[in-house]
Amino acid sequence: MRLNYHHLFYFWTVARTGHLTRAAESLHISQSALSGQIRKLEQNLGHDLFVREGRRLKLSEAGRVAFTYAEDIFRQGAELQALFSTGQQTNREVLKVGALATLSRNFQEGFLRPLLGRKDLELKLQSGSLEDLLRRLSAHRLDLILSNQPVQGDDENPWLCRRIARQPVSIIGPPGIEKSGGFAEMLQGSPLILPGPDNNIRQAFDQLCDYHQIHPIVLAEVDDMAMMRLLTRDSGHLAVLPPVVVRDELKNGNLFDYGVLPGVFEEFYAIRIRRQFESSALKELMSQPAEQLLTFPDN
Repeated sequence: MRLNYHHLFYFWTVARTGHLTRAAESLHISQSALSGQIRKLEQNLGHDLFVREGRRLKLSEAGRVAFTYAEDIFRQGAELQALFSTGQQTNREVLKVGALATLSRNFQEGFLRPLLGRKDLELKLQSGSLEDLLRRLSAHRLDLILSNQPVQGDDENPWLCRRIARQPVSIIGPPGIEKSGGFAEMLQGSPLILPGPDNNIRQAFDQLCDYHQIHPIVLAEVDDMAMMRLLTRDSGHLAVLPPVVVRDELKNGNLFDYGVLPGVFEEFYAIRIRRQFESSALKELMSQPAEQLLTFPDN
């Protein structure tokens, strides 16, 4: 039996929304009619394409494969329409990258730099919580996630998580603070701007303080690295954060790096789905050496 592309379009729409009711509304058909069309496609392909999780629909393993093909088919259909309506052939590769909302913008920019300015590529960037991004990745609405938290894949969630870079964390503050002794003396009793308690950096820092019996004063706990950058730049107090977050301020002398904290690191991970065919743009990003990701050219 030949593939019914009308059924495939219905499946693709449901897979993109993850919700049968919303998909039916956008397609202007009844929910029961939509369910029937998808069942016919499943019968044609010989596999269930969805599994139910409460009120939401999640792609099965076969559904993820079908969705990848459907994405290519309907993207090329849109390109065909654009060709005949404008006379211009787009033929651009699309790469969808998600990043943890709290991840350093400077690191994201450095990681994506090889693709910036490419006219044959459309780069789509999204941010959110790790749970939300993983859900989008599993639904093939993302090609890659950048995170500072690792995840463990399994048969149900075939995520591939790879550490792509690791950098030390420093004591950062305004220039001119008199430094005597080591990091312990500098931190003891000092008001500090710190990452939130759930952050891996904060957990390693707390362990360091416990070991050396350091008792700093918590001035602020901040989950978002962009906000940490602003507070560190404008407050006049010390902060515990990776230098990449404030690379411009360090370069122009507005902030100073008073030294790394032993055993405290930020790690960066790339999370993707196991796929038989991987895009050339994604391969290029993943082939970058770790030291290059934390090196930034002069402006």
